[in-house]
Amino acid sequence: MTGTLAIVDARLVDPAAGTITRGNLLIRDRRIAATGAFDLPSDAETIDAGGAHVAPGLVDLGIFAIDMPAFTAGGITRAVLMPDQSPPLDHAALVQRAAAAGKPDVWVHPLAAATKGLDGRELAEIGLMKAGGACAVATGRGWIADSGVMLRVLSYARSLGLTVVSHAEDSGVTTGAVATEGEYATRMGLPAAPAIAEAMAVARDLMLAEQTGARLHFRQLSTARAFDLVRDAKRRGVPVTCGISPAHLLLSDIAVGGFRTFARLSPPLRSEDDRQAALAALADGTIDLICSSHDPQGPEAKRLPFADAEPGMAGAETLLTLSLTLVRDGVVTLPRLIDLLSAAPATLLGLPGGSLAVGAEADLVLFDPDMPWRIDSDHMASRAGNTPFDGLPVQGKVIQTIKGGVLLR
Repeated sequence: MTGTLAIVDARLVDPAAGTITRGNLLIRDRRIAATGAFDLPSDAETIDAGGAHVAPGLVDLGIFAIDMPAFTAGGITRAVLMPDQSPPLDHAALVQRAAAAGKPDVWVHPLAAATKGLDGRELAEIGLMKAGGACAVATGRGWIADSGVMLRVLSYARSLGLTVVSHAEDSGVTTGAVATEGEYATRMGLPAAPAIAEAMAVARDLMLAEQTGARLHFRQLSTARAFDLVRDAKRRGVPVTCGISPAHLLLSDIAVGGFRTFARLSPPLRSEDDRQAALAALADGTIDLICSSHDPQGPEAKRLPFADAEPGMAGAETLLTLSLTLVRDGVVTLPRLIDLLSAAPATLLGLPGGSLAVGAEADLVLFDPDMPWRIDSDHMASRAGNTPFDGLPVQGKVIQTIKGGVLLR
């Protein structure tokens, strides 16, 4: 049990109501006790927000490493862990251990490996992992190429009431590729794959999801043709959702110029036309959530020739900051952005969070959307600073992360 905490003179960003209101917020015993105008209890510890914004803590779906300092710095109160660990999360005991890793601070919610060893061949014990704390099933960094295996994964997950989180790249097309086929990959002589590899994987998985009725989530999509397929499937009533990272909304494949390995991502950065299609898909609701894809890689993995470097970026710390660019550019409103970062992923996986309603868990982020600073990969809270946004001047910074009414440091 915690004491009583009052945040006063804040701008409360409510994703459910779609509003921003000036007022106070009261926390008692780890839950939101009141919002708006109320008499402050005499025993309450007080935080004067000074007009800063308070929103539900971020729920980051699809992180690859447990990185508590980065989560706290980024306003993340719940992190959904991919099964791509060492060893992979393909056993109930491993899931239980991962689920306990962050408590009582930032809670970690593991995804169960869909197949043993994430090798795409034999189903893992998904039911036992659900009992051990897995909140969904995931194919990991790779796509399950065997359609029969994927059909069984979706069927089994549906019977257990679990969502399947899929990586959407046809490995038969992308094997050996490190970039998207196009002008920049050609100029740099990089092994590349056509962008249709993503749509090919999406089309197959959508047909299987429609056949089984299973809930399917594409962790990250990045191409116009893939968004068109998801948009059409949603119109038909297929239970499909998809996410995207700020990197794929803000950067195109031009960012790999100069062989910048910090810009080697999975999926790879796409053309400017695809980036514009992603912004349109975000605006029209085709994209359901924004995730960091936090994947910190040390210098031994990144300071290599481009084709040899590991893909991935440290994204947790900058998730809110970079996403606020979409508000300033008029792509989404601030309440809608908080929905994409918090309420939507919580709802998708049935997790607590994403709400300012009285009685909800007091998982909150206090932030100033206008505070200027510069991203510096050498001075990040993350255990590695491999970000393609290194050196970028930005606006918007997390002031305080609160988990269950407790201030995280």
